[in-house]
Amino acid sequence: MDEVKILLVEDEKKIAEALRKGLMEQQYHVEVAYDGLIGKKMVETYKFDLVILDINLPGMNGYELCKEIRKRDERIPVVMLTALSATDDKIEGFDAGADDYIVKPFDFKELLVRIRALLKRIYQNVPSGNMLKVADLVMNLDSKEVTRAEKPISLTAKEFQLLEYLVRNKNRVVSRADIALNVWDIDFDTKTNVIDVYVNFLRKKLDRDFDSKLIHTQVGMGYILKENS
Repeated sequence: MDEVKILLVEDEKKIAEALRKGLMEQQYHVEVAYDGLIGKKMVETYKFDLVILDINLPGMNGYELCKEIRKRDERIPVVMLTALSATDDKIEGFDAGADDYIVKPFDFKELLVRIRALLKRIYQNVPSGNMLKVADLVMNLDSKEVTRAEKPISLTAKEFQLLEYLVRNKNRVVSRADIALNVWDIDFDTKTNVIDVYVNFLRKKLDRDFDSKLIHTQVGMGYILKENS
């Protein structure tokens, strides 16, 4: 792709300048906003290929800004930077639509690896008509559209990621720990039921109106998406 344009939304000016300089040295074009409202206006005015944003921002916090970005563009990668490392904080970030989450302080090389992985996944060499199919369920990985028996199913970004993981592991039991690591990129916390909640969201959307159920619970082990049930 052509020159990558990155929006960095960070209110700590020393951190923002250090990141801007480092990213520009890697041949990225970087624009900086020092509060959430300015960041929102810039997203509305200009086209960016990736957004990096802090959570604790003046004007509009990172969660709110991420939701606004997602209303405009479901595809653009969003990386959250924060000093908050609790599992619930990460979940809130992912629920807002973030693609990745890095806890301060972090190694700049790690940020570069995350950026390159996201850009490669989103923009490079994505074949047209990239589809996953299980029974009468069809996932279009390009358009992020899902249908079952040709009926459109509306999913959030995180629901789509969870379904994709289950489909790629069809007919195999995956544990809650597997899902936490591969979908939420967090260590499984037994105190949170977020995984069960999201599986139930999927069941309501995918299985409730159909006689054949795709998603099943294996008591004490996890979940399985069965092609034939």
